[in-house]
Formats: sequence, structure tokens, C-alpha cells
Amino acid sequence: MTNSIEIRDLTKTFGRTVALDRLSLDVREGEVHGFLGPNGAGKTTTIRILLGLIRPDTGTATVLGGHPIRDAVDLHRRIAYVPGDVELWPQLTGGEAIDILTRLRGDGEPTRIAELCERFDLDRTKKGRTYSKGNRQKVALVAALASRADLYILDEPTSGLDPLMEAIFQDEIRGLVARGATVLLSSHILGQVEALAHTVSIIREGSIVETGTLASMRHLRRTTIQATTTAPVNGLAHMTGVHHAQVDGDRVTMEVDGEHIGSVMSQLSAAGLQSIVAHPPTLEQMLLRHYGEATR
Repeated sequence: MTNSIEIRDLTKTFGRTVALDRLSLDVREGEVHGFLGPNGAGKTTTIRILLGLIRPDTGTATVLGGHPIRDAVDLHRRIAYVPGDVELWPQLTGGEAIDILTRLRGDGEPTRIAELCERFDLDRTKKGRTYSKGNRQKVALVAALASRADLYILDEPTSGLDPLMEAIFQDEIRGLVARGATVLLSSHILGQVEALAHTVSIIREGSIVETGTLASMRHLRRTTIQATTTAPVNGLAHMTGVHHAQVDGDRVTMEVDGEHIGSVMSQLSAAGLQSIVAHPPTLEQMLLRHYGEATR
């Protein structure tokens, strides 16, 4: 599978502040790639380099096989971008803003635009100055989703939207992937990334600290298990891969490393397993692994 985005050893500084520190990232064609990290981690700086808005100090970035700056005109016809904080022309209506944004890229079918406005409950006749943050976000989303772009770069795209609109957004993203488009999704909404992303990269202090599929990343995390047995489970606290084991009569609660779940299940079965509830690790737990210590 080819890559829609390839980044190698990107470094970018602003004065004494290191925004990116030898960052490398691959985004495969036809997938949704989740790009996670708190404010200041380097996500927006990376996106601005991919869009050709700023130059890195060192390193290389390739987007759809082209250079973000030298090939900007051709690339921007194939890229749709949604920022996390949308500003509109105050005197233009939402519909006029959508027309301008789609014409700049050279696409956008009127029937598709009308369909999206209806789905996102957007009144196109209102002036930009009257829109709430959520409605400004809807204008940018409609303009982007109405295109036939090859690559969608979405930086906190649903900021300000309610849960119903979030569900519609996820449905639209799945439709993009079904026709072969690629999506780079930078988001604070972990549930959104869990629902959509094929691959996830976690950025910390300008570097990628972990990347992979959710399944492969969960394999390295602890699963919480609550079980009821007919007999005591001997030696559970001393088993390899078991953490924070607690026994309360016939009930057992513990955290288990992914690679040791099989042996723990065998031990529970031998003790007469009656019921079990397992809570797989969430994306939030994975993210907190890299930021929890710094936060504390």
C-alpha cells in the first residue's frame, strides 16, 4: 500500500521553542489516520507544513507524491482542509462562503452541497457574522466534504458540534474512505478517533512516541477483568502480567497485560469460573500513558 503522506525527521523551531523534533510519520492511502496529542504537542505545526504554509527547518514532507510548497497549486486541488477554528467573511452568507471555497478547489456539486447542508442542519442564507462557532464549523465541513479530494486534512473538525452532528460527521468520513480517499484526523475527541481511525499516532513534544493500529496498541495495554469463581483462585497476585489483584469472597478484580490474558483465563476456569466482565483498554488510557506522568 502506498502512502499519501510521508514525513521524515521534520524539525521546526520558533525562536527557542522546539515545535517539531525530528518527527516522522506515514499516512497510508485509503485510511483514516488519527493524530493525537494535546495543544502545543506539534499537531497544527505539522499540518501547516503539509499544507505548504510554513517551511520546516530540516527534514522532508511528501504529500500525494508532491512537495507541499513547490507543488502547492496542484496539491491544493486534491486536498480538502478543515481547521479547528473557522473564520468566515462576515458579510457573506454561509452558502456564498461554501461556493467560494469549493470553486477555489474547482469542484463541489450543488446537489451534494444541498444534501450536506440538510444533513448538518445548516441554514445557508444567514450571514457569516451571525453564525455560532458550531455553524461556522459546519460551513467548512460542507465545503470540504462536498469535494472529490484525494486527501482530507481535518484539524479538530467537529469542534463546537453537538453529538448528533458528530454521528453524521463519522458517517460522512466512512463514505470518503469507501471511495478510496485518505483522512488525516487530528482530534481531541478520543471516541471519534476510536470509531474512525485505522491507525493512530501519538505526538508528544514534537515527536511521535507511538504509532500503530488500535488493536496492536491495545495488545500492549492492561485489560480490567472482574470475575466470579466457585473456588479461591490460588496465586493470582503472583502471576506474571497480573496487576492490582483484589479478592472479595468469590469475586476477583485485576488488571492483566494483553499477552497474559490466556493464562489468567485458564487459572480462572480451573477455579470454577461463573461470570466474567472484561473492559478492554481505551484510547484515552493509551494517551494518558504518555502524558499522565507529565500531568501529575
